[in-house]
Amino acid sequence: MSELEGKIKKWGNSFGVIIPNEIVRKENLKDGQKVEIILRKSSKINMNKVFGSLKDWKKPTGRILKDVDKELWND
Repeated sequence: MSELEGKIKKWGNSFGVIIPNEIVRKENLKDGQKVEIILRKSSKINMNKVFGSLKDWKKPTGRILKDVDKELWND
């Protein structure tokens, strides 16, 4: 399973997201193959700036947030 961040582009009356070639190779994707895509809007909020860093914790706030995000989206 691969994760990517991309931009939506208008193609005719539809929209699409480009899958980078490195992911196509890594996942061995083929033309016409069906894939499952889970969408969520990208958030540009820097949680470190909102909450600062948690003092006396062994992990920085950013790492904790990434771990939580990974658990939520990798079911």
